[in-house]
Amino acid sequence: MNVDDVESPAADEHRPPPGASAPALSRAALAEVWRIAWPTVLTMTSYTVMQFFDKLMVAQVGPTEVAAQGNGGIWAFSAIAFALGVLTVINTFVAQNLGAGKPERGVTYAWAGLWLSVAIWVGLLIPWALFLPVLFRLMGHDARLLELETDYAQIATIGALVLLANKTLSHYFFGMHRPKVIAVAAIAGNLVNVVGNYALIYGEAGLPSLGLPGVPGAPALGVLGAAVATVIGTLVELVIPLAIFLGRDLNARYGTRAAWRPDFQAMRDILRLGWPASIQWGNELVCWSIFMAVLVGRFGEDHMTAGWAALSFMHLSFMPAVGFSVAVSSLVGRYIGAGLPDVAVARARLGVAVSMVYMTSCAALFVIFRTELIGSFVGGPLVTPEQSARIIAIGAQLMIVAAIFQTADALGVVYTGALRGAGDTVWPGVVTVVLSWTFIVGLGAALIWLAPGLESLGPWIGSAVYIILYGVIMTLRFEGGHWRRIQLVDRSDSGRAMTVPMTMGPPSSIAAESPEDLAADIAAESLERAERHK
Repeated sequence: MNVDDVESPAADEHRPPPGASAPALSRAALAEVWRIAWPTVLTMTSYTVMQFFDKLMVAQVGPTEVAAQGNGGIWAFSAIAFALGVLTVINTFVAQNLGAGKPERGVTYAWAGLWLSVAIWVGLLIPWALFLPVLFRLMGHDARLLELETDYAQIATIGALVLLANKTLSHYFFGMHRPKVIAVAAIAGNLVNVVGNYALIYGEAGLPSLGLPGVPGAPALGVLGAAVATVIGTLVELVIPLAIFLGRDLNARYGTRAAWRPDFQAMRDILRLGWPASIQWGNELVCWSIFMAVLVGRFGEDHMTAGWAALSFMHLSFMPAVGFSVAVSSLVGRYIGAGLPDVAVARARLGVAVSMVYMTSCAALFVIFRTELIGSFVGGPLVTPEQSARIIAIGAQLMIVAAIFQTADALGVVYTGALRGAGDTVWPGVVTVVLSWTFIVGLGAALIWLAPGLESLGPWIGSAVYIILYGVIMTLRFEGGHWRRIQLVDRSDSGRAMTVPMTMGPPSSIAAESPEDLAADIAAESLERAERHK
């Protein structure tokens, strides 16, 4: 497969006309951020929609299945997240080498990530899958819930090797500023997942209550079918970037096939920079797992079902911001690699602003339509009107709490991506550990004890405090500029100020210029391309 089948070749470079206005350059900067961000946002939104429909389809089986899917999924990802956190810095290394004019070096980090994925799967995830039954028994859940959540978690964990390989290549293409490759792969994989969900959740019976037929010969696996379909969809999603990565075009440019041998220095680089992100991701998932399965779970299945429904809508708000975070990480890494930190700051602020507008709008929808939104997750033949009303009442309160922290969440998510692009990973990792245990777990447990009448609303208040504080602290950290002292890539032998595929096609060489002229060149090209595509 040729990469140009997915992304068009670059046009000629353009210099801004003399006296180009600040508004024009600002518009060009926004166009550049959006050009990188929209495929990434589409990718993350596609994931979120897939997960949303996963839960919505499982909800038609019954509330126990919703709780099992949520508990099983989050405890599986508590281990998987440690690996995913490490792999995020592949984006940083690839983007900074791209900005420094060494795009071929990024291939080494992609292969190092693939080898690390195999090692982590064997050394961490397989043992975790074997331990999961013991963990769930310790929680004292009902026998049916215990069986379903254990099986779901084990399928997700064992199938995670495909996910790790997929994320490795995703971060490579994000760092190379070719996010459309991943967007196409994500959409294809998610479509397969949705079809697989329908076939494997409902089987031959289908959904008679909605007049939908079944799939002849398909087994009705319920919530377990959702786990199997997710693994199949992720495999499809991996095949597309892998084919492009190993294809003739990228191999001719960067030698992607010849670099397969393990590079232990590149692996050490990834682990050295990525371990704080690993701790950050993994620790936060552990805290959220305790939050849902233990703190919220102590109030019963209805509270867990309402909580997972609210979290599903939070993900619809959260994941597009994650897309902007990944895009900002790529842009910040590229401009820092090119020696343009002030341009990196400007791009980060643009990404934050757009994300804040989006998530604040979602917050308003959460409040206005809270009852209807939660009600969409209450279904199944075993649900009584009384139970339905109780779940909706609980969930409506949680949606108000979720709305309160949406704007601050945008700050935390995108500024964390900006810090990661700059190579500042330790600070976010430490802050996450301290704040999550203090507020998600500590304050959540304290409110259960001090204000038991709040029920599961107490832990949700603790999580809201955590998200708001995290957003404020990440903002102060990035704007404080400590990351300017970090250097990951040696640009001394580059001979060029920057080598960047401006339009996601073949790299375009830019002769050494002043930072101001170079930034203006980039902004002007973005503006002209935006005008051409109106």
